[in-house]
Amino acid sequence: TLDQKDAMGNLNGWVTVDNKSGAPYKNSRLKLVAGDINRARDDLRREKLMAGAAAQRAEPEFKEAAFFEYHIYTLERKTTIRENQTKQIGLLNASDVPLKKEFIYRGAAHYYRSRYGDTITNDKVGVFLEIRNKKENNLGMPFPKGIIRVYKEDQDKSLQFVGEDSIDHTPKDEKIRIKMGNAFDIAATRKQTVWEKISKDTYEIAFEISLRNHKTEGVTIKVVEPLSWDWKILESSHTYTKVDAHTVSFDVPVKKDGETKLTYRARLRF
Repeated sequence: TLDQKDAMGNLNGWVTVDNKSGAPYKNSRLKLVAGDINRARDDLRREKLMAGAAAQRAEPEFKEAAFFEYHIYTLERKTTIRENQTKQIGLLNASDVPLKKEFIYRGAAHYYRSRYGDTITNDKVGVFLEIRNKKENNLGMPFPKGIIRVYKEDQDKSLQFVGEDSIDHTPKDEKIRIKMGNAFDIAATRKQTVWEKISKDTYEIAFEISLRNHKTEGVTIKVVEPLSWDWKILESSHTYTKVDAHTVSFDVPVKKDGETKLTYRARLRF
C-alpha cells in the first residue's frame, strides 16, 4: 500500500492454500517450501506461494528458515483445511518500506535495422516501482515467487488498486522491480533523423526522442535503448550510461507541462 508521495509503502504478504487433493486435513501441521524445485515431469498439481498486498494487515503466522537450497515456511499453529477449500494465511508484513518510482521509455531492437520514414508517435512510458530487499529498508527477508498487488488511497481515503506484477523468488539484499502500468500524462514521440551506410557493414543512425510531461510536477524519464551488434555513441544531448554490451540508457529530466528532446547519433557495425 503506497503513501501519497509514492515514496514509502506498507507490505502485507499472504499465502493461499487451495486443497484439491480429495481429502480434508484436520488440525494438521502446514509447511511450505519456496524455491525452484526440479521435477521429473510436469505434474498437474503445482505448489506455489502467492505474495500480495492486501487492504487488511496480514500478521505473519509462519516461521521461515533456510532449507537445502530453498526456504521453508512452517505455520506456527495447527490448521484445518477442508476438501476443496481455499484458505489465506498471513505470511509476512513490513511497514515504512522505501520505494523508488521510475518512468521508463524503452526502444525496440528493430528500430536500428532499417530506415524509418514515419515518426513513431504515442509511444508508452512505463511506470515501475523498485524495492531494495535490505534490512535497513525494514525488509531483508526471502520473498517467495508470486503476485504482488499495489494499492493507494484516493482523495476520499478509499483504497484503489493501481497495478500488479509477478515476482520471482528473491533473496535478501536483492532488488524487486514491479511493472505498474503505463503513465497516462507522459507522452513520447520518436523520429529517425539519420540513416547512413558508411561501409559494407557499418551504419550511422540518429534519433530524436520527444518526451512530453503533462503532470503537475517535473519528472525524470529513463530512456533505455537496445543497441545491437558493435556500437558507439558519437554524440548525444544528454549524458548516457552503458548498461551492458547491448543497452544504453539516458536520464532525461522533463519539467511540468514541458517537453524535452533527447537526440543522439550512434555508429553500428553489423
